[in-house]
Amino acid sequence: MFSTARPGPFRKRYYRSIAALWSDLRRLAGLRGPGSISPALRERLMLTVTAVNRCRYCAAFHGYVAQLSGLAPREISHLLEGDAATAPAAEIPALLYARQWAEAGGQASPELQARLATIYGDDQARAIERALCMIWIGNLLGNTWDALLFRFSGGRLGGGR
Repeated sequence: MFSTARPGPFRKRYYRSIAALWSDLRRLAGLRGPGSISPALRERLMLTVTAVNRCRYCAAFHGYVAQLSGLAPREISHLLEGDAATAPAAEIPALLYARQWAEAGGQASPELQARLATIYGDDQARAIERALCMIWIGNLLGNTWDALLFRFSGGRLGGGR
């Protein structure tokens, strides 16, 4: 027997319009330029933002890529739980910035951005912002897919919480 009850709300961040996705893609394009970060730091940043946005697809993929980049499974688990304590000390400011950035909806205050640039330099701070923007888009696309699954399955698929 099918239930006629409507599912509760989908609770993860997702794209509510093509315009929002387009805006994020334009922001990412604006972050082109010099600066790079290590693959390990990139994956730590991606796991940190994914922990906030709870995209199951990104968690699985970046957990795997993080292992290939040299992160231990224990550190990956900690990062996905929102705990950066096992990361190298020099990367903690970037990971704390990433968490604050994601919790604020993919934005940072000019003061926080200036602090990031003071710690890492302008080029590396730009590379950090680029990585954050990339995973933000990936997380929201994954969650958008889950929101569609959730809606069309009456709440049975998509993991809405």
